Amino acid sequence: MATRLKNFIDGEFVDSSATEVLDIVNPVNGEKVAEAPISTAEEIDAAFAAAQRAFTTFRRTTPSERQKMLLDLADAMEANAERLADAQHRNTGQPRATITSEEIVGGADQFRFFAGAARTLEGKAATEYVGDHTSYVRREPVGVVAQVTPWNYPLDMAVWKLGPALAAGNTVVLKPSDTTPESTLVLAELIAEIFPAGVVNIVLGDGGVGAALVGHRTPVLVAITGSVRAGRAVAQAAAEDLKLTHLELGGKAPAVVFADADLKRTARMLADFGYFNAGQDCTAVTRVLVEESVREEFTRLLVAAAEDTATGSEDDAENYFGPLNNVNHFTTVMDKLKALPEHAVVETGGRQLGEKGFFVAPTVVSGVRQDDAIVQDETFGPVLTVQGFSSEEEAVELANDVRYALASSVWTSNHGTAMRVSRDLDFGCVWVNTHVVLAAEMPHGGFKESGHGKDLSQYAVEEYTRVKHVMHDLTA
Repeated sequence: MATRLKNFIDGEFVDSSATEVLDIVNPVNGEKVAEAPISTAEEIDAAFAAAQRAFTTFRRTTPSERQKMLLDLADAMEANAERLADAQHRNTGQPRATITSEEIVGGADQFRFFAGAARTLEGKAATEYVGDHTSYVRREPVGVVAQVTPWNYPLDMAVWKLGPALAAGNTVVLKPSDTTPESTLVLAELIAEIFPAGVVNIVLGDGGVGAALVGHRTPVLVAITGSVRAGRAVAQAAAEDLKLTHLELGGKAPAVVFADADLKRTARMLADFGYFNAGQDCTAVTRVLVEESVREEFTRLLVAAAEDTATGSEDDAENYFGPLNNVNHFTTVMDKLKALPEHAVVETGGRQLGEKGFFVAPTVVSGVRQDDAIVQDETFGPVLTVQGFSSEEEAVELANDVRYALASSVWTSNHGTAMRVSRDLDFGCVWVNTHVVLAAEMPHGGFKESGHGKDLSQYAVEEYTRVKHVMHDLTA
């Protein structure tokens, strides 16, 4: 019998009274592994009430106290790496080694960064801007925060959301994705041993529960990582009572490859960066723009790299990447491939691997045009498209001509080319001769329909603070 998962409210795991449940399915084989409640309005109220009570005291904790808690949580993640990896693998099918290196070791490092960042918030120096009146700035936590995390990196996205919010002294009600809640619940077990009750609360459920969090009267700020559609819905709902929003949404990242790049190395790396996590990454390479003089040669190299990328095995140790996360998403990606225009050429891939689970072969599509849906719309699967360009100006124009603006990269051996193109690319992050390499100290976030706000870095902590001016009359 599948395990019935519980909500985490006010420091305890509690059974839900919900009659509706969600089946949690292992995407490697399509088998049910757990079921999660669709939390009720009363349970959501209880979670926010706990967060509100906890905020009255947690906001008063010193930065050093919050730092100690986050450092202890980082240590606990590493000590429980196997449990966390197993829980997440059941829900995502990601290779356990990838979960451990990217989300557990990486997540612990990010918690440690936020632990340090808790002690570095500052405002303007106290001084007299008006005669006999001293002014200074207080930077304070915003209050209770609602957060919604996605299914592509469940644990890491929980870290990205919780880390800066807790570092700044806020309390949280978080809803993990309906298909991947288990690693977040293991993290909640660790939090229960370190943080005061009510500081972090986890409620389970579907999009309706997420909408209920956004529309609830208590949270001051709503943060979500998800699709553009979900981001729009959050922004519209939050506007009703002018909640702050932090939206990290979709992407359609270009990799601009010039003829003077190391083509063989670049092809291998773009396959690695494009197919990592089955392409289920809003920063993943999706559009390969290649200088026309080397387009055919580079396409051959990219196809060879794709065909040398391992996936499709039930033994996750044999896979570079795992399956797509769920049957609905698998169907969506396959439908997009079936709907390719006649002028598009599937050079390799474009098919399901195996008879069970949701594996898709690494795919390269050439012959596409700028207005094709496969170029303009987020696929979120292991699919790379190839287009040619004849000049630096055309490359930048093609790269920028999408509604997303999250991530991009430039591949060249010419320093001047790299500097000019990285300046002109309209994306929140530009990598040069690499892609998707993240540092906790550097901001992650996009422009246009990729949303607003920054994850990681000191900028993320500032997103969870408010600025207050205090003035004293020195003559009183």
